[in-house]
Amino acid sequence: MTPSRFGVLGKSLAHSESPALFAERFKKEGIHDVSYERFEREDLTNFRTWLDEQGNAEIPLRGLNVTIPYKQQIIPHLSELTTEAKAVGAVNAIKPTSSGWIGHNTDVEGFLKPLRPFLKPIHERSLILGDGGAAAAVRFGLQSLGIDVLHVTRKPIAWPAVRYEELTPEGIQHYKLIVQCTPVGTYPNINDCVPIPWEGIGAEHLIVDLIYNPSLSAFLKKAIEAGATQLNGKEMLKAQAEAAWKWWNT
Repeated sequence: MTPSRFGVLGKSLAHSESPALFAERFKKEGIHDVSYERFEREDLTNFRTWLDEQGNAEIPLRGLNVTIPYKQQIIPHLSELTTEAKAVGAVNAIKPTSSGWIGHNTDVEGFLKPLRPFLKPIHERSLILGDGGAAAAVRFGLQSLGIDVLHVTRKPIAWPAVRYEELTPEGIQHYKLIVQCTPVGTYPNINDCVPIPWEGIGAEHLIVDLIYNPSLSAFLKKAIEAGATQLNGKEMLKAQAEAAWKWWNT
């Protein structure tokens, strides 16, 4: 390949395993003169200028993954969105084109691929904890499968949602699929956990936490204690990265 750079954009990236994931790919496939870096930014001020500078550098930036909290904030800084990104309303991958930087979403594909083997008819309704870019991708993916969704958030949003304090053990029993889409519990704050009434969780529940560092979050530990099936975000990370790599190189 032509010498080039790729990377991940976020506010805090100490937890990110994406660089190691891509380093393993480059080594396995014998890809040389290509790097994958962390790009931490406090905000997106003058971001378009920064993108253009990176894209025109001696070793150009050819693609970025986008993570918390910029999956939605980045959209006004882009020249175009793919059909998938428009439908989801969030972006997790960008690349330069002749007309500017374009945004794409591979989170939907990344989320659904590892989830499908675990789905059963009882998973007809889902609670989505959170309202950020990852939650938007999860909502779009679940709705594409015909699953009803309800967000649980700390504040009102445009989509149907309830507050955490409104959840009851009786009510949560009717939602056998629960997807944790917030960064709560991510390294280094590994003991943090979003509040839900765990006494309403049982063996029929499928509990998904998009966090992958740690691999067993405080949220998933509680799911195990409740007897539920649990799934972390590691396979989603791999699947969305695979899809992003293909997109960057087409």
